[in-house]
Parts: sequence; C-alpha cells; structure tokens
Amino acid sequence: MTEPDSSRPTIAVLGGTGEQGPGLAMRWAKAGYGVIIGSRLAEKAERVATELNTRLAADRIRGMDNATAAVVCDVAAITVPYEAQNALLEGLRDALQGKILINVNVALKPPKVARVFIPPEGSAAEQAQTVLGEGVTVVGAFQNVSADKLSDLEAPIDCDVLVCSDDRRAKQFVIRLAEDIGMRGIDAGPLGNAKAVEAMTSVLIGINIRYKVHGSGIRITGIEL
Repeated sequence: MTEPDSSRPTIAVLGGTGEQGPGLAMRWAKAGYGVIIGSRLAEKAERVATELNTRLAADRIRGMDNATAAVVCDVAAITVPYEAQNALLEGLRDALQGKILINVNVALKPPKVARVFIPPEGSAAEQAQTVLGEGVTVVGAFQNVSADKLSDLEAPIDCDVLVCSDDRRAKQFVIRLAEDIGMRGIDAGPLGNAKAVEAMTSVLIGINIRYKVHGSGIRITGIEL
C-alpha cells in the first residue's frame, strides 16, 4: 500500500459516511492521499474512519464533523444525499472558499429515481456552484460509479469517470484522482454538461433494475489515453 504523500492535497469527503463516500475515501487513502471522513456528528465520522482504517490495515483516514473537515482540507468531495446537499453547502460556504469541491451527487427525485430529473439550475453540480459562489471551483465527477464497486478494494472498476468543470486545471486534477484509484478520467466539458452526466445515473439505475445487475457503468470508446 502506498504511503501517504505529504506533497499531495488532503481530501475531505463531506457526508462521507453514506454510500459512495467510504469507497472513495478508502481508495484515495490507499493511493497515498491524506483523507478525512466528514459527517454531521464527529463521533460517527470517527467511528467510520476507524472501520475503514481496519479494512485498509493502516491508519490513513481521520474522522471529523463536516465543518471542521471543510476547514482543514485542501480539496473537498461531497457525497450526501441530494436533498441534503444545498443546506450543508450553505453552512460550509466560507470554509470552502478558494478550494475545489468535487460534486459526486446526482439530482434524483424519489421514489422514481430511475427517471431523469432536471432541477431548475440544470444539475446538482450547478446548484452547488450557485450556492457556493465563484470563490469555489465545483467539479462534477464520479456520479456514475457504483458504490458497491468502490467499496470492493480488490475489484477493478470497469467504467470511466466523466469530469465536468469550467476550470481546466481543476478538471485535470480530478482526472488524476480518478486515475490514481484505477479508473480513466475523461474531460466531459464545462460544468453545464454535468446535467447530462447526472442524468445518465438514472438511466443506469433503470438498466440495473431491468437487467438485474449491480453497478453498470459508462465506458467511452475510441479514445486512447
């Protein structure tokens, strides 16, 4: 397992005790990044961090409340349920200024989560940018990656990560984050394109249901990277 690299940024996974957060946290920690699991309650975050460190057989992940994690980190990723996203970000707006926020969330409207839902702003990622303002660089990524696949550290993830942002350097950074955990990051254009990427998550949910599979993903053909 790669030792933590102090020259790499520390990543906080806000709302990281749910479905996708733990898998991303473990994979980034395994790749050598310093990782913080954030939660509404510090005690819950610390408990999940301990569980993940046990799986990694190393002390790589710390647990903190979301507010502290947002202050301490260099880069944040948000993985809370969509309906909780905006309220959490409103409270963290000041702490996240000058940082990259990777928005893993998808605009879903239960109970029909296999049907595409487009919010007024266009996507969860665009909503996040509206809430946080221009001082935070929002990048939409990892929305189509199965939580089950992420949490199985021994299994390769056979899908690409479509990365959307208005900031070219931020996109390249997140593409590297995808590559460091064994996936191929694809520049999918500006943040406005996140609405199409998020919509594909509902399509994939429907495919999983109809074909009785788990974790179907997206692969872009015709590109050699």
